[in-house]
Amino acid sequence: MRADRIFAYGATAGLIGDLVLGDPRRGHPVAAFGRAAGAVESLLWRDHRGWGAAHTLVCAGGAAGAAALASRAVRRSPAAALALTAAATWAVVGGTSLGREARAVGGALEAGDIEVARERLPHLCGRDPQALDAQQIARAVVESVAENTSDAVVGALVWGALGGVPGLVAFRAINTLDAMVGHKSAKYRRYGWASARLDDVAGWPGARLTAALAVVAGGDPQGAVRAWRTDADKHPSPNAGPVEASFAGALGVRLGGTLSYAGRVEHRPVLNAAGRPVGVPDIERAARLSRRVGVLALATAVAGRLAFGAAVRRAARSDIRTGKGRA
Repeated sequence: MRADRIFAYGATAGLIGDLVLGDPRRGHPVAAFGRAAGAVESLLWRDHRGWGAAHTLVCAGGAAGAAALASRAVRRSPAAALALTAAATWAVVGGTSLGREARAVGGALEAGDIEVARERLPHLCGRDPQALDAQQIARAVVESVAENTSDAVVGALVWGALGGVPGLVAFRAINTLDAMVGHKSAKYRRYGWASARLDDVAGWPGARLTAALAVVAGGDPQGAVRAWRTDADKHPSPNAGPVEASFAGALGVRLGGTLSYAGRVEHRPVLNAAGRPVGVPDIERAARLSRRVGVLALATAVAGRLAFGAAVRRAARSDIRTGKGRA
């Protein structure tokens, strides 16, 4: 079986596994990677960019290298290669768990139990929940759903289409490192610089595809395009900006504004100022939009990989006919 078909069938099976089962309950590979990265950090940490770059290289490079070795080991067995692709896809995408956590917070807000909502919010994002009211929590959930649709689903599928299992694993490793050390705290401002910048690069194509698919899958394509074009560059993150702006326009809501991380207050620009304030029902709408975007991302990634494979084969046949492929 050709490599492009192995990716197509394996990625589809892996995403179905995520839709049906969610994340693995025990022994999650991403959690294991996080523990290993934490151990490496305990050995390497210095308040220095160079040591942080070494940490990124060891962790992300090690994960990608292990995935490449695994792919090489099964390359002669299409069934094993397909199973490895499916397992890797299931392990690195997290769309179902994202929707589940968002709905858990939304359910608590609908029941009027804001304390439970505050307890659940850290499962989605790193904001300080205690100072947030119900509307602010709902806004935080919608923003997190938008950003993590790119980080936890679309970006992984894009890199899987480009690089197979090593691409899937490398993207998840980079994104996990950014979540661990890439934030602008006093401890990680220099040490996490390399992880944060690498995540910006790796997340660029997935973020733009996520924004484009939100235009297609949302309820207001014109509003999504308008918010993306006018507001995305206002966001401090080059990748969260397009995604959150597009989701805001598609849902007809306002995102952005004042927020707090680990006691640090940020005043972010408003995205889609023409929209209305986020309400609790918008959490469910965002979760549904996220799922539609994930399915469309799979279709796009598979179609792109199959088209690229077909183009390569046509070029190879042309070279053979013209004699360019002869020694």
